[in-house]
Amino acid sequence: MLQTILAKKIIQEVRKLINEEIVIMDTNGYIIASTNPKRIGFFHEGAFLTVHKKDRLIISKEDETKLKGVKAGINLPICFGQNVVGVIGITGNPDEVLPYAELLRKMTELLIQENFYKEEMNRQNRAIEAFIFDWLELREWDSTFHNRADLLGINLSVPRQVIMVKAKTQTNMINFTPKWESVEEKNDLFIHWGNDRLLLLLEATTNVDKKQLKKRLYDWKIKIEHNNNFLLTFGIGQIVEPKELKSSFLKAERALHSITENQWIAFDEELTLEMIFEDVRSETKKEFVQRTIAPLLHDLELMHTLRTFFEYNQSLKETAEQLHIHINTLHYRIKKIEELTKLNPKIIKDQTILYLSIQILDQYTN
Repeated sequence: MLQTILAKKIIQEVRKLINEEIVIMDTNGYIIASTNPKRIGFFHEGAFLTVHKKDRLIISKEDETKLKGVKAGINLPICFGQNVVGVIGITGNPDEVLPYAELLRKMTELLIQENFYKEEMNRQNRAIEAFIFDWLELREWDSTFHNRADLLGINLSVPRQVIMVKAKTQTNMINFTPKWESVEEKNDLFIHWGNDRLLLLLEATTNVDKKQLKKRLYDWKIKIEHNNNFLLTFGIGQIVEPKELKSSFLKAERALHSITENQWIAFDEELTLEMIFEDVRSETKKEFVQRTIAPLLHDLELMHTLRTFFEYNQSLKETAEQLHIHINTLHYRIKKIEELTKLNPKIIKDQTILYLSIQILDQYTN
């Protein structure tokens, strides 16, 4: 059955080629799309006859008085495979519109074919998404699960590495479907994961070259960002056996969460403090910041001084030089930080607390 939405799209495309009035009818003879909206919903007897004849029908001026809802022109059956799925009508002098007829029918049928394969692809993708969701949640694999994998062409015997992809800015990625170029491995899977993320399940080996993977992802990222107004970030999970896929998924998610403003990629296996931060409840993180550096949050100068102090490994000389201030001014600021936070940046325990506070602030509660 030819859907109304598709029929309207066909009208818009075909209209670019001809100025005559165009109508599209369903197999019952009713007009479902037209360049003249007033005709939509009316019965077109010429279309009804065309469906049953499975051949074009020329409508003369005389036929306008004999057939219901018609205008002079030509009707052509729209076929998909061996079936008539609708009729396209071109209003005008039959001798003038006849040369366009076959071209317009072929274009219409190609648009229907394209839409069909697109819908099939969407159905396939949704089926794969549902399967991967079950893959992450199921503890035991039964015969039904294996059969689904076979039908979808998914290999359940190769090691996997999960990569979670997300745009840096708030971007709805549900209608964004970049092509994942997989030359080396034919078992890679690539799906949407909610509205704002993409998921890559790469076929992997234990001796995978991390630098090569990073370059491969970077080239793909640049290609996508060149045509889109957002920046992508990547969280990389560890390589696991197929039944341990959820472990790689959770680690990819953890790596993605750890990415800071100046990063675009993070490997979970390289995380250290971030592993601890990820396991701490958000309420605890917020309370930790409140108990430590909260008094500094509205003083940009002191916050910048503290960050620079840690960046240059607590070196007073290098910190002062980087900030372009006198060493005595730096001592004054450090003293001010101590007064406000009750933590001394020169004492190792207090240093650790202040450093952790900044890390939590930047990565989790900003």
